[in-house]
Amino acid sequence: MTKKPSSKQRVLSGVQPSGDLHIGNYLGALKNWVDSQDEFENFFCIVDLHAITVPYEPSELREKTREVAAMYFACGIDPSRSVVFVQSHVSEHAELAWLLNCATPMGWLGRMHQYKEKSEQQKGQVFVGLFDYPVLMAADILLYDADRVPVGEDQKQHVELTRDIAQSLNSRLGQSVFTIPQPFIPGVAARVMGLDDPKKKMSKSTSTPHHAVGLLDEPKTILKKFKRAVTDSGRSIRFDEERHGLHNLLSIYQSMTGETAEAIEAHFEGKGYGDLKREVAEATISRIEPIQKRYREITDDPAALDRLLLEGAERARAVANVTLERAFDAMGFLRPRLKK
Repeated sequence: MTKKPSSKQRVLSGVQPSGDLHIGNYLGALKNWVDSQDEFENFFCIVDLHAITVPYEPSELREKTREVAAMYFACGIDPSRSVVFVQSHVSEHAELAWLLNCATPMGWLGRMHQYKEKSEQQKGQVFVGLFDYPVLMAADILLYDADRVPVGEDQKQHVELTRDIAQSLNSRLGQSVFTIPQPFIPGVAARVMGLDDPKKKMSKSTSTPHHAVGLLDEPKTILKKFKRAVTDSGRSIRFDEERHGLHNLLSIYQSMTGETAEAIEAHFEGKGYGDLKREVAEATISRIEPIQKRYREITDDPAALDRLLLEGAERARAVANVTLERAFDAMGFLRPRLKK
């Protein structure tokens, strides 16, 4: 196997361009990506091929792809330190997915929890792509010889499937064609819950008005949503995972401010839920206002954004093509040997 030029571990992660990005995406993914740019060799993808596994509007897909890309940069991802690209701009993703399809038992895919959940939601509109989604995700990861894959608990099963596919093929082919990745679940606020239902993860696909705080929401909207957040009948403000709504608000506050749990509990000693909700809203507004300003600057120059994505795709393709050719060769394909 061709060794990576960097001594740093390589990380691959991505977000679907569907729905509106919210603080759960920021605290659970984007913020951690930004903070890890010097620690890892990072590849950050806008996974638009995954977005078409369910019914969608083409015009909205294009708009949301640009929105997510701009938000990556607005949050602080530096294109000189990280590779940012759109999945469909690198055709190797679809090519490797087909090779992996031909080595993945259907039974493995049939036990994927997200397929079961989403197929129930889609009723009569369940596409092959939805069933096959985890194999494309495996291709995304394996193309870049990723060592670590930051995921939420709900996506960990997909990384485990990726490991199974890679280990199976490596064993069958008698060589280390693919790097075996490790799932990585970040700590505090890695799983931000819905404000209206703190037992369910905050989701881009949930349309209820007070479920999520969007990264592009206005301050008055953010305050309104937090004021309506579900809590409980208790009085003391303490970190307690059994008090789901309260724990969610405290976790958001902790991630937005960087304060310790002990300092936060001391700060809110003797205060009520109204104070907590207002201060969580204020901390959130303070954190995302600079992001919104930068986002507007980026989207005001679409040509510059396009150049960044083109450069990112070229850098991603240079790595992905090496892995794809290695896979084609190991699996017995006749490949052209052109002289330069």
